[in-house]
Amino acid sequence: MPSGSPTSGVGRVIAGRYLLLNPLGSGGMGHVWLAHDRRLACEVALKEIVFRDPVEAGHEREARVARARAEARHAAGLRGHPHVVTVHDVLEHDGLPWIVMEYVADAVDLRDLVASRGPLAPAECARVGLAVLDALTAGHRRGVMHRDVKPANILLAPDRSGSPHGRVLLTDYGISVQPDAGETRYTLASVLVGTAGYLAPERATGGAPTPAADLFSLGCTLYHAVEGVGPFERGSHLAEVTAVVMEEPRPAVRAGALGPVLHALLAKDPGQRLSSAEAEAALSAVLAPPAEPYARTRTQTQAEPYPRTQTDLGSQPPWAGVQEPPFGPVPHGHRSSPGAPPSRGGRWRRERSHALRAVLACGLGLVLALGGVWYAMADRSSQGGSGGGGGGGASARQPYGEAVGLAKPLRDGDCVIADWPGSERFRGTPRLRLDPTCATAPDGQVMAFVPAGSAEEARRTGPAKCEERTREIRDRLADVRGQAVVPTEEGFAAAGRRTACLVLGANGPVYGPIGSHRAPGSAFADTATMQRRDCLDVRTNRDARLVSCAGSYDEQVLGFTRLAPDVTLPEARTESDTACAREVPPGDYGFDPSVYTAGSWTSEGPWKNGTHFVVCTVRRQNGGTMEGDES
Repeated sequence: MPSGSPTSGVGRVIAGRYLLLNPLGSGGMGHVWLAHDRRLACEVALKEIVFRDPVEAGHEREARVARARAEARHAAGLRGHPHVVTVHDVLEHDGLPWIVMEYVADAVDLRDLVASRGPLAPAECARVGLAVLDALTAGHRRGVMHRDVKPANILLAPDRSGSPHGRVLLTDYGISVQPDAGETRYTLASVLVGTAGYLAPERATGGAPTPAADLFSLGCTLYHAVEGVGPFERGSHLAEVTAVVMEEPRPAVRAGALGPVLHALLAKDPGQRLSSAEAEAALSAVLAPPAEPYARTRTQTQAEPYPRTQTDLGSQPPWAGVQEPPFGPVPHGHRSSPGAPPSRGGRWRRERSHALRAVLACGLGLVLALGGVWYAMADRSSQGGSGGGGGGGASARQPYGEAVGLAKPLRDGDCVIADWPGSERFRGTPRLRLDPTCATAPDGQVMAFVPAGSAEEARRTGPAKCEERTREIRDRLADVRGQAVVPTEEGFAAAGRRTACLVLGANGPVYGPIGSHRAPGSAFADTATMQRRDCLDVRTNRDARLVSCAGSYDEQVLGFTRLAPDVTLPEARTESDTACAREVPPGDYGFDPSVYTAGSWTSEGPWKNGTHFVVCTVRRQNGGTMEGDES
């Protein structure tokens, strides 16, 4: 089957082992798929090489294949690092390599997180920066330069404690290189390698890849995370590359104590840029500024700001033996002017020319004059998480702001219809309206609340806590996502001093109540509301009711699978039992295959939104009822 479309391969089996389930994303080299490893019965991520046309395949095949193998080799060399996506294997299928990687469940990349939640707090950015810096440093020790550090290549996922974004992972070593290893270069010298707006100036002008270049890209990435926009973002790639080389980064307005660190990382001259050790010290100070000046070393009981690799444990921190971080006490909470970045020598770097100083001063003055009101309003709306608020009276009437539009606070179990500002779901802030009967194909439902002591606390912690509070129900449903509805500062009291936690259909409506809001005996309007371990009373092949698993029932939901995009709904109703027997076999859940068999349920909803999800169940082969102790 020809490659090139991220939906062309759903249902394909790679190397006789990996079943492609759905695309996770696309990049310069190909598509990344969620796949099921049939041998180990677990999910993995597969990276597929893509040739978009026969001419490219003929001229670029050897280079792209070699780059894929190099990516696997470089990432595998960092196997086991806590902040690098693990590479399990590289295999050949139909003459092309596929990279088998760790599947990071519930992960979101930093670019999408900022787009959906808004800019992150400086301390949170510092935490992310420390983790990525740790990964980069481990690679640099091996001579591997990443060359494409950017928000889209940083994943945030739940950690073992349940914090939804506690785990930070660097991914995509597709254009990484070992310049000192005699390794063949698989890119043309005339082609810029990396992402415009995140390239170091020396790389944009043809210089060799170095650790300092990766640190410049890290600075751009953290700037984007805290400001919501890249420091050199312009209207075109050419303009961005030009800005990287010729212009200073736009002044930061949200960075606070992180600002001096960003300016030091974004120095044009790599010799003036922070080193890895200096960046670690500076970011650590932003993450946890001490009440007293730095001690000479950290005590054994002091918590590490991020997980360390084994090789780090035997070495002293980079600031051991000094009283202050390498470039002075600025990160101790002092909010310095963004126009005065520190240098590696510990002194403020002089401006390159009086003319540039004048231009920057004028630009900053213009920003302050014309953007002061915008900044105040943006900061207030971001605290509310709703993109609006207006005056005090308007916000009181709209507890979550004008963007959300609700006139009253949400209540537990409220069904909602969500209208997104663009064509893509979960991009921006949805405008909500209530579905009082929960019967007109609602998009989702209020499943929990998170109280807060202030509107600022709600803005800062509400989304993450909502992810935690709704994780169990989201794991039980086939195709949903969480969404926090955070009150504005003015509407905080009217909203009950709490954030509302929604569970919404990821690709379409949920068609009725979900979770504990479903009444026993109620009929399922659509399979979207069926969840794992539901017990069903089957009246007809189109009528199933929710019943208690403590008594007798006809079927029990085990999980979900999805059919290929070209399978029609009528075809699905004849093929789904076989697919469920293959992908969600009851024997894997402890049911005796000689007594039980796989069943399935389909509905129009997943075919309307294109996901083609099927609910897989278990039932007795003889058609008899099951009892409470059978599951």
